[in-house]
Amino acid sequence: MSNRDDVVIEKWDSSKSGEGRVFAAVFAHSDDLAIFAGGTIMKLISEGYTGYFIKTTNDEMDSYDLSFAETIYRIAKETDDVVEYLKLNKLYSLDYKNHYLEHSQLTEIRHRLITLFRFLKVDTVITFDPWGHYEENPDHYITAHAVETASWTAGRQLDLPELKDMGLHPKFITRKYLVARGPQLVNRVVDISPVAAQKLECMKLHVTPMDNMYRTYLDLHPGAEITQDEFVESEFLQKADPVYGVDYVEKFHYIDETDSFSFMRNQQS
Repeated sequence: MSNRDDVVIEKWDSSKSGEGRVFAAVFAHSDDLAIFAGGTIMKLISEGYTGYFIKTTNDEMDSYDLSFAETIYRIAKETDDVVEYLKLNKLYSLDYKNHYLEHSQLTEIRHRLITLFRFLKVDTVITFDPWGHYEENPDHYITAHAVETASWTAGRQLDLPELKDMGLHPKFITRKYLVARGPQLVNRVVDISPVAAQKLECMKLHVTPMDNMYRTYLDLHPGAEITQDEFVESEFLQKADPVYGVDYVEKFHYIDETDSFSFMRNQQS
């Protein structure tokens, strides 16, 4: 959902405009990273950003027929491979139980995120849209709301004041790339055409989740003649609307300093 006249098309920038900036991609599950933002992450890093992946769950539910322990083990290794492929600096896994994030945990998750945001000096986040409609996965919308509240309170003087004694000083998140699976007010699309092939290869590194989705698809579509590679490409790398004038995009609701209080616009990144 968008008014295409109001959508900014974010093109590739060779000027290293992101030098000195730090982003955290905060998602619930390992495969969310490449599916929703793999191309954008590659773009930001190519422009000089330093990037981190913060994963909120342990991914124990994301296999077709493996045990919880084997699922966690395999996805942990695959996630390391994806982090290396995307040239992210580090993975922080909060390891909450998969599919069981609850509103009662919001404050705890927010506090952990505030600590990481200040420690890493994050100024940009890539995460779920807390106001995206019809999201069925509780891990997605709980993660979204935790990031939203942490982005604000990370910059407040009296939120977790003990962190200042540890050298972790207040710092607001001033840029947000928010994704959603359902209807969303899209105001920015990132041109990922230069790295579309790399995004596809990156998604394939999520071997266990992709196998789960593919085999579930075959269960729901008996007799379907489609390979796993064809399934992944058709499901997660669709051609962009021609109105954008590029081949492939990732869609976001984007918020930056201009959407915040004026005093935040001059914050040093």
